[in-house]
Order: sequence, then structure tokens, then C-alpha cells
Amino acid sequence: MIMTYKSTRGNFSTDSRHAVLQGIAPDGGLFTSPEITDIHFDWKRCITLPTEQMATEILKALLPDFSEMEKLVEKAYHGKFEPEDLTPLVQVGENWILELFRGPTSAFKDVALSMLPQLITAARKQTGCSDRIVILTATSGDTGKAALEGFHNVEGTQIIVFYPYGGVSEIQKAQMTTQEGENVKVCAVRGNFDDCQRGVKQAFGEISKKIQGTGKTLSSANSINIGRLAPQVVYYFSAYRDLLKAGRIGMGDKVDYVVPTGNFGDILAGFYAKLMGLPVGMLICAANVNNVLTEFIRTGKYNRNRPFYKTDSPSMDILVSSNLERLLYLACGKNTEKVSKWMQSLSTSGEFEVDSETLCYIQRSFGTWYCTQEETTEEIRDCWEKNHYLIDPHTAVAWHAARRLRESGKSSNPTVVLSTASPYKFPQAVLKALGTQTDGNGFKMIRTLHSITGIPVPSNLSALENKQEKFTDVINADEIVSYVLKELEQWK
Repeated sequence: MIMTYKSTRGNFSTDSRHAVLQGIAPDGGLFTSPEITDIHFDWKRCITLPTEQMATEILKALLPDFSEMEKLVEKAYHGKFEPEDLTPLVQVGENWILELFRGPTSAFKDVALSMLPQLITAARKQTGCSDRIVILTATSGDTGKAALEGFHNVEGTQIIVFYPYGGVSEIQKAQMTTQEGENVKVCAVRGNFDDCQRGVKQAFGEISKKIQGTGKTLSSANSINIGRLAPQVVYYFSAYRDLLKAGRIGMGDKVDYVVPTGNFGDILAGFYAKLMGLPVGMLICAANVNNVLTEFIRTGKYNRNRPFYKTDSPSMDILVSSNLERLLYLACGKNTEKVSKWMQSLSTSGEFEVDSETLCYIQRSFGTWYCTQEETTEEIRDCWEKNHYLIDPHTAVAWHAARRLRESGKSSNPTVVLSTASPYKFPQAVLKALGTQTDGNGFKMIRTLHSITGIPVPSNLSALENKQEKFTDVINADEIVSYVLKELEQWK
């Protein structure tokens, strides 16, 4: 089947390789395939396969223009994750937790950002592109390190990561600022993630044309890049397969997935899995007190004009969720004029409202729940005390939503909670939840948490303490464009 990629905001179209290379469409829209709603995919066969073969089949379907996908998948994953199946599923109490943090940086972004460098390198070669690909990335905490780890010293690429100053955990910051590699750069931004993301999008708009013919092309490692989003579809299939193997479901039974959500990429991957035939019941969007998405899914009104809260789940401290645009495109019947109008309204007034038909489409697949800071703390403590299972603050938000969903009686489907990060990335918040003092720096707190729980510390985190900080730049949000231009000039 042909899989054309088009902008959510206009008529610009291309193939999957060029969509991955460009990251974002020239008109500011996101590359999305209109054919995804009509895809014919043998999901029953797919879930019989080992994880790497499963990933190969799914990525072939979503990104069909790439050749030798099997080799790309093997290079991306083989030997880089703790378990062979990449994302193990474990039963915790009455629910199941999908452990997405078993990769090289202990966060769910590893699944996608181990694959994206392989896709960009292959696309560059297969399309005859000789330009150096410059990756611009905004991060709320986990994307930054996973992207840096994936792209460092990858031939033909350079990467600049922007993160909110004071808006990530101490461990997340250390992961980024100690990154090795000749082609990497990290910079803090005074502001929040939305400021970083807005600045990066502005850089794409202002710089892409300026550097044409200079031997450099901009791309992105954020989930606005379809090459970041597509690999995340895989673990919804693997979770379903593992439930079948455990005898918890029969073939064709529906499964609910609860996803801690910020930029809407992870949960959108679940919707893509559903469009590909996987029997997905409800996709529960679990949010912290920055609950702009839960309000939108309930009411159809999106309004970012609200207080911004820094929470113990910083990767979800987001008020503008980029990937929602892809869902809107599908939900409104692929009407690019409507999407453009909504996105323009969001940009100028900070809000928009969709029509009833679009909202009904969304509500058929998506549910919502949000969690206060106090409830997040309680869920970490409760999960440990009742199940002897340690969760990070983002997983705690989803765990809360799953518990409330079960108590509401709205669904009797088996529930999978997506666990997006190791608790050791947020030792202060977890220790606080366990009622233990949080004295000392993040690494001392990691040792304290280990001594209390006995849970092994991921080696990539324990090794950080003795690494030298390399990146200390801090800029204002309105300086991102000039910062990128300066770095491009220095990278000859």
C-alpha cells in the first residue's frame, strides 16, 4: 500500500523518507499519512513475532519507502536494552505495567530514539542527500538525553537540545549536560517546555530557508517527527502479545491503555496501533495538574491561557501538546483548512474549539483523568506499600488514572499502564513519597532510595555522578533562533 505523508495544514506531500529527514512540514504542519485510516495490516500475524521482527513489520507498514528495515531495527535495538523484548510487561496488583524504561537512558523515549538515528541515516543515504542533518530538539526532560545518546557521533548529523532551566530533575539535567560526542550541544532556556518548543518551531520557520544550499538541513528528534512517533507503536502490540501469552486475554479481546501524557505523542502511537487493527479499547490520557489535554478531550475546548505548574512529573508540565494536531487532522476528516484555522487560533489567542463531530470522533477512543500533586505522591507510596513495586511520578499519574477507571466501573477491559521512566530519575520525589528525608544531591538520594528499596539502580544513572559537566549555557527563550544560527556558523 502507498503511504503518502502530507502536512496537517496544507497540500504539501512527500514520501516517508523525506518526511523523516525534514521532521516538520514547510508550512509548519506535521507530516501525517491520510492512508493510516485505511491501512490493511495483518496484526494477528504480527503479534506472534519476536519483538524485533514485530518492529520491522510495523515500521515497514508505516514507513514503506525505507529499504532494509530489518537491518535498521537490529542496529537500533540489538544488545542495547536490558531485556530482549525491550519493553517487558509485568503484573502489579490488578493491572499490568509496561516497563518502557529498560533502555540506555532509562526512559520510554529510548524505544523511538534508538531507531530515529538509523532512519535518518538511511533516509539520507537512500535519497542521495549529502547535507549534514542538524537535529533541533526541545525537551521536557527525557527526550533530550535519549536523542543525545542516539545521535552522538552519528556520521552526517549534529544535534542541539534545549531544556527548561530549572524545569527538569537533577538527574535528567546531569544526563544531558555530561553528554559526550563531537556533534552535540545542550542549552538551558529560561522558561518552560512550551517556550523551548515554541523557540525550536520558530527556528525551523526562520532558519530552514536561510541555510538552503549551505550543506545543512534542519530536522527534529521530537515526536513532531514521524520517525520518532512510528517506533512507539510497537510496544502497544508487544503488550497485547504478552497478555495473550499470559492467558489474560483471548485473541480479539480489547485492552485499555493508560498513558501519562504531555506532548501527546506516546498516546497517539496507541491510536495508530488501533487504526492498524490492534484491539485497543480506551486510550486514557492521564495528566498532572497542567490538565489542558484532559479538559480538551472532555469539552472540545483547548485553552493554554491558564496557570503553569511545575510538578514532580516535569516531563508532563506542558500546555501546548504538538501531536494533538495529528489527531485533529484525522478527527475532522483530514480537513487541512480546519486544522490550520485551529492552530492559528492557538498561536494568536491561545485557544480554539472543535466542532461536535470532531469531538465525538476523539471521545470514541480517548478517555481522561488527571492527578494532583498530592495524589501523585500518595500513588507512589501506595503502590510500593501494597505491591512492593516502585514507580516514578509520571507513572504514578497513570497509575492513579487506572485505579480511578477501575473504581468507576466504566470499563472491564484489562488495563495496561505505560511506565515511562525509572524511579531513579526522580529520587527526590520518590523519597518524599516514601516518607524519607531528601538531604544531599540527586546521587546521594539515589543511593538512599536503593538502600531503602533494594531495587537495582540502572548503570547509566549510577555512572553519572563522576562525569564532568560539559554544557552550561543558559539563554532566554527569544534567543533560541540566534543561538542556533551561531552554532551552525561554528559547525563548519
